[in-house]
Amino acid sequence: MVLDKLGSSLKDALSKVKNSITVDRTLVEEVVKEIQKSLLGSDVNVRLVLELTKSIRDRAIKENTSGLDKKEHLITIIYEELSKFMGSGEEFELKIDVQNKILLVGLYGQGKTTTTGKLGLYFKNRSKKVAMISTDTWRPAAYEQLRQLGEKIEIDVFGDPSLKSPNEIYNKYKSELEKYDIVIIDSAGRDNLNEELVDEIISLNKIVGPTDTFLVMGADVGQTAQKQAQAFKDNLDVSGVIITKMDGTGKGGGALSACSIVGAPVRFIGVGENVEDFERFNSEKFVSELLGMGNLEGLLEKARLAVSEADAEKMGTRMMSGEFNLNDLYDQMGAMKKMGSMSKIMNMIPGLGGMNIDKNMLNSQEEKMKKWKFAMDSMSKYEKANPKVISTSRVERIAKGSGMELYDVRELLKHFKQTKKMMEAFTKPGAMDGFDEKSMESPDGMMDMMKKLGGKKMMKQMAKGRR
Repeated sequence: MVLDKLGSSLKDALSKVKNSITVDRTLVEEVVKEIQKSLLGSDVNVRLVLELTKSIRDRAIKENTSGLDKKEHLITIIYEELSKFMGSGEEFELKIDVQNKILLVGLYGQGKTTTTGKLGLYFKNRSKKVAMISTDTWRPAAYEQLRQLGEKIEIDVFGDPSLKSPNEIYNKYKSELEKYDIVIIDSAGRDNLNEELVDEIISLNKIVGPTDTFLVMGADVGQTAQKQAQAFKDNLDVSGVIITKMDGTGKGGGALSACSIVGAPVRFIGVGENVEDFERFNSEKFVSELLGMGNLEGLLEKARLAVSEADAEKMGTRMMSGEFNLNDLYDQMGAMKKMGSMSKIMNMIPGLGGMNIDKNMLNSQEEKMKKWKFAMDSMSKYEKANPKVISTSRVERIAKGSGMELYDVRELLKHFKQTKKMMEAFTKPGAMDGFDEKSMESPDGMMDMMKKLGGKKMMKQMAKGRR
């Protein structure tokens, strides 16, 4: 999960509100101190933290609750102020009826080339014809890195390391690039924003005429993010920021808030090493996830990208007819892998995100799923379609063929039976009676539904993480 430590500590602050008997000045002060501690731990500037928490304190004490109970009102204030603190809440949108040309700028080592590939795949997955071009003449391996990335994600890449200037490279391929919906330009970086780098980017900017210029900045820059974002914004026409390395640092809160303060909106965030680990940034949805309130819209988008509408309909029909087999489980596991880590998915589900489910348990389950995939790869088509035929001797053969232990294969088959049982429970008449969208947004409502569907073992595991 992005900013895991910050999210966990902010959830603890909200738990104080939810578990309190009354909401008074004492509770407000306790919660404010918890939030201050959380944000300072994420390397957010002290002055910014004090300004934010002053707003929370003042609103909590002075505002009328307007029909909400006092607990709901305080939680709403925390959510609104944190969202405002992290940015405007508006997501990036492509320009309409023109070719979108996105120029990426930034200092050396911030991940521009990798981000070029991630951004390209993001738009390709949304049915855009994308091209990427390397104009970095300072780093010899820049073009080759981008070329290999493009080959992996099947996006056309342009560039010529033999040319001496970015302008020459772009002009060489300018006419070829016109047939694409989106062109992403990877520019060179330096160790600092010096006059030479500024002049080079300004010159390239005139040739390209980008619809957007994004500053690429690592989350690990911490509090220096504000100075870096301001310097680029003052010298270049920066329309947004992409923050990389959000998965590998506790300082990302500083980068997010600093960009907001200087008026350079965060447009995307890199949340992992894989090329798919890339998200459009929306402060309200981001804060909702941090606070454990979920992000159902984001989860549904991930699901749509992981599984086509036709495949989803086919899978749903099979489940409803009781035909769920190991092939279906295999497809489910593949789709989940595309969607991200289990902790990330859990955090996006309303009701589950605030439960502080044991991360070690989720990581352990992911490791099991890797083993199960190896085991299923060693099964015959008939075995996967008809799991009942898998006898003790077949289990031994599957374990030997996949390099797994007998225990791993048996555990896979046990998991399959439990999953099939739960799927069948969904198809029973009245299975969802008494559960509406609102009841599903609370942890207790989610727990009650899963108990009703027979997931007792899963409930015990979740309860361990909830305590």
